[in-house]
Amino acid sequence: MRRLTLREYQTTPSVQLSPDERNALSAVVPSLTIVSRRDHLHHYDLTPGSWVGAVDLGSLAVEIRPKIPIDRLLFLIGYTLHRQRWPVFPFSAARHDDLVEAIVAGFLAQVRRAFAWGLLHGYRVQEESLHTVRGSIRFGDQIRDQYGLFPPVEVRYDEFTEDIEENRLLKAARARLGRLRIRSQPLRRGLLSLEGTLAGVQLVTYDARRLPTVRNTRLNEHYRPAVELAKLILRSVSYETRHGAVAASAFLVDMNRVFEDFVALALRDALKLRPSDFPQGLQGRRLRLDRGGKVGLVPDLSWWEGSRCTFVGDVKYKRTQHDDAVHADLYQILAYTVATNLPRGVLIYASGEAPAGPHEVIHLGKVLDVVTLDLDGSPEQLLQQIKDVADHIRRTRSPAV
Repeated sequence: MRRLTLREYQTTPSVQLSPDERNALSAVVPSLTIVSRRDHLHHYDLTPGSWVGAVDLGSLAVEIRPKIPIDRLLFLIGYTLHRQRWPVFPFSAARHDDLVEAIVAGFLAQVRRAFAWGLLHGYRVQEESLHTVRGSIRFGDQIRDQYGLFPPVEVRYDEFTEDIEENRLLKAARARLGRLRIRSQPLRRGLLSLEGTLAGVQLVTYDARRLPTVRNTRLNEHYRPAVELAKLILRSVSYETRHGAVAASAFLVDMNRVFEDFVALALRDALKLRPSDFPQGLQGRRLRLDRGGKVGLVPDLSWWEGSRCTFVGDVKYKRTQHDDAVHADLYQILAYTVATNLPRGVLIYASGEAPAGPHEVIHLGKVLDVVTLDLDGSPEQLLQQIKDVADHIRRTRSPAV
């Protein structure tokens, strides 16, 4: 077993890969740049982008580490999943220097907490053909399928069962994690123990793009952190492919998405606004740059009072740079201010990506505020930075007319 450690946005030179390994890595890691070396055959310079985590190629295990400390990344994810009690990950999880094992440790801790009062049960609608009447008869199906004859009887009834969506999500996430190569023996044992607990629950293969919505109530609130973490796992462990003799699977987290989700939610909390008033994206609203309505825009952040937008902003974990558009992010936020007819907009970066400060646009008179967030500080320090940004938004937003 060969092991390779890469770091986000840093180039690791002259890595030897077989053609199948190269193709598999290219397929499962969307942001990995692979450049052939001219001086050595089958050697490549590898530069990861914003996707971090682990890739298993059978004979080669690749770890892509984030540029921020693991415990800070866990805080960002945990706050987004369950901000009311944002330490979703226990202190023991942060001790793992491997992101996947830290996620597994957090998942096991939350599942054990959820199971502390026993496995959650609920009512699930069942439709079956039975020899006795149970629940209500489906008369349309009885006539169509049984020609109106009895028995069997086409019935619909509510069954009190452990085979409910919450438990199915937990079992699916456990199964996905179980296919990864985890070095920690206690974590492997922990995942294995869940199989017996969830034996009566159906194993569902979920589409990572269409995960079910679980309605939170007082009865399942204690399950919420575990279920949300299971959804994160199911969205992340979505790459499994084969190239030649190499079968690849991956657990990958997009730092761009993690940072944007955290900033949008934390700012909404600091401003004490509802999602409909301070959406991430437009949530059904339309914003167009041109009179013909052909150039649509979707800002990351906006504040609405009725149909009037009073603030617009964008979030960038990594500065966008192109040879033909060095300041692409500023052009983007400028377009948002034009489309919303606002005098200023805010561009929020992770620290180190751009200098903070305002940019006054010539001729148009608009102001583009660049704000940076230091992700290396403590959670309390980061939340204080969020409050400072929220105060800036309150002071500078345009009043509703």
